[in-house]
Amino acid sequence: MWKLTHPSEDSEALSQTVHQEITPANISLPRLLQDVKAAPKPKWFAVYTSSRHEKSVDEHLTMRGIEHYLPLYRVQRKWSDGSKVTLDLPLFPGYIFVCIQRSQRVRVLEVPGVLSIVSGTGGEPAPLPVSEIEALRLGLPLRNAKPHPLLNVGQRARIRSGAFAGMQGIVERLKYSFRVVLTMDSIMHSFSVEVDNEELDLIETEHS
Repeated sequence: MWKLTHPSEDSEALSQTVHQEITPANISLPRLLQDVKAAPKPKWFAVYTSSRHEKSVDEHLTMRGIEHYLPLYRVQRKWSDGSKVTLDLPLFPGYIFVCIQRSQRVRVLEVPGVLSIVSGTGGEPAPLPVSEIEALRLGLPLRNAKPHPLLNVGQRARIRSGAFAGMQGIVERLKYSFRVVLTMDSIMHSFSVEVDNEELDLIETEHS
């Protein structure tokens, strides 16, 4: 014999089942939103790599889905047979930048070729200013950048316009143009970019 069930009872039972499956009692939407807001934002860090392993580290980070940035510059080289080739080389040999949360440090350190994350005072990883990374990403494709020996003395100037606007560096006079040597203090590496004279504001030094 078939057992008849009142339609309203079926609807109520179905509603309760769906409610229990979709919104368990132990999940609070306001609390969930609060946890999302409280989650720390990823920050940029400099990573020290083995010599000549920057591009290999770049590939491994890509495969692991870790946001990163490897600044490159283009140079022409001439082989012994007289042929010429264009190469994209790391602007900062031995370094690559990653954008991670501090909890992701182990994932980065497990990448083959990674030696350490550059630390600041107290031995903790030192986050980099976002403005520096953005300036590199925007400015390097527009400027003829290349590595430069680290300098501590010389005429200083401030770049007035463009992606590197506001950054200060040391001016070098070339035959037909100027180059400004910029330094990333966090990794103690310098690079130079071509600028026009009109783009520079010289910074006067105080003499004692």
